[in-house]
Amino acid sequence: MSGRGSGIEVLVVGAGFGRDFLPLYQSHPLVSEVGLCDVSPAALAEVGDAWGVTARHTSLEEALASGRWDAVHLLSPVRFHVEQTLAVLGSGRACASAVPMATSLDDVHRVLDAEARGRSAYMMMETALYAREFRYARELRDAGSLGRLAYLRGAHMQDLDGFPSYWMGYPPMAYATHIVAPLVALAGARAREVVCMGSGALLPSYRGDGDNPFPLESALFSLDTPDPLVAQVTLSFFENARAYTEGFDVYGDRGALEWPSIEGEGPVVYAAGPADGARRGRPIAREVVDVPDRLDGLPDELHRFVRRTTYAPPHGAPEQTIEGWHGGSHPFLAAEFVAAVHAGRSSAIDGVRAASITAPGIVAHASAMAGGARLAIPDYGAVPFA
Repeated sequence: MSGRGSGIEVLVVGAGFGRDFLPLYQSHPLVSEVGLCDVSPAALAEVGDAWGVTARHTSLEEALASGRWDAVHLLSPVRFHVEQTLAVLGSGRACASAVPMATSLDDVHRVLDAEARGRSAYMMMETALYAREFRYARELRDAGSLGRLAYLRGAHMQDLDGFPSYWMGYPPMAYATHIVAPLVALAGARAREVVCMGSGALLPSYRGDGDNPFPLESALFSLDTPDPLVAQVTLSFFENARAYTEGFDVYGDRGALEWPSIEGEGPVVYAAGPADGARRGRPIAREVVDVPDRLDGLPDELHRFVRRTTYAPPHGAPEQTIEGWHGGSHPFLAAEFVAAVHAGRSSAIDGVRAASITAPGIVAHASAMAGGARLAIPDYGAVPFA
């Protein structure tokens, strides 16, 4: 492995989602080499050629045995996350993993144990915690514009028709981190208990090998705040005629922010005026906001990637278009991971924080399978990303 003095060597695992992160690591001033790993020789050749990646591996085992790579970013399918994370951490390398950290509480603990035994950083790459909309909502909260929080809710609805077969039968709540994370972070609290109900009946063609019978699950989480505070989270992957949405609403006694109903539009911000005694209820102002980008702490070389841009890869590869998906969060995630590895410190979304935003969805699905039983969520000892 290269060591910090000569720059960090980063291996991206998974040529699908991985192509969105290759230019970020290639452009980062602290990264000296970027490699790509994929089990498909065709995908490895196509993406490697397109992004000018010359260091390539057809298996993670081969890559870890090579003696190279200080850090590994896992962008492989969900079912591989746990075992690949254990392998990377066990090799002494830093590990970033796409969400979720795990899909069972036992596997959450296995990752936590591996992180504790390891010699380098772990980070769950939760896009929602770096999206411009979340950072804007946090600014409103910190400025007092929302006032005292009264209610939070969020939904991830997506049509998975035509997706790979491993998504068939996938429990929706096992993928809840994109919604749980911003809600508990805005509340500055952990999810303590949950009641979750399943809705609908999953058609046989969508069942797959799992035991999940629900196309949609909706949960109410009680948060461990001094005053009662509830967060509602809904996940739907099948049999719901709704365009893709992945967002949250937050309501306070002074103001509120609601995610746009159509992806790509601006969120709506509400502000309550003072009661004047001449009318019932306070006057409420409504504004559709063009959320600004906040580039503080992001290396200059990554600034342009928060929005759609073009990029010329190394080694004469043809120019590519970078979309800037997930609210411009990808550059911030890559930058935080690299910074943690370079400084030899824990990441902002380390194992404990990752567990605190992964476990609620796992327990929520268990609640739905038990007919809406009220279940406690493990306490991992950290407020997630407040």
